[in-house]
Amino acid sequence: MKSFVIREARKTDMPRVLELIRELAVFEKEPEAVEVTAAQLEADGYGPEKAFHCLVAEAEGTVAGMALVYPRYSTWKGVILHLEDLIVTENMRGHGLGAALLDEVVRYGAQLGVKRISWEVLDWNEHAIEFYKGKGARLLKDWDVIHLDEQGIQQYLKNI
Repeated sequence: MKSFVIREARKTDMPRVLELIRELAVFEKEPEAVEVTAAQLEADGYGPEKAFHCLVAEAEGTVAGMALVYPRYSTWKGVILHLEDLIVTENMRGHGLGAALLDEVVRYGAQLGVKRISWEVLDWNEHAIEFYKGKGARLLKDWDVIHLDEQGIQQYLKNI
């Protein structure tokens, strides 16, 4: 087991966080989908109105994993926390970084007093599904995720 520490991400970590995001996009078979830049992550995460909270797993002086969360509001529950991404670089998987990051996300959510923590997982990512279920998360099979992307937003506006 390699030694690592979970800590709050710093603004200077955002270029490495972006590399992890790109690595995830390749894994999810959408390498061209990442539009965000390190500068945008820095501005959005460390500007006057923080859009997200980020944790990193640092192993041997290198950021090898990250978890990015932000608050949402449920009309049924109140304030909830959304886990946008939990990423561990491929060569560090199996060393406990993912579990430690998820543990810290849950602690953070509890500190905020949220009523739920939610996230999505691709239906073909069986390893991740089993990992999350093993941690006590429930997989909601009756729900579909619906997105209206930037082009869809523009088309929608043209039609109203």
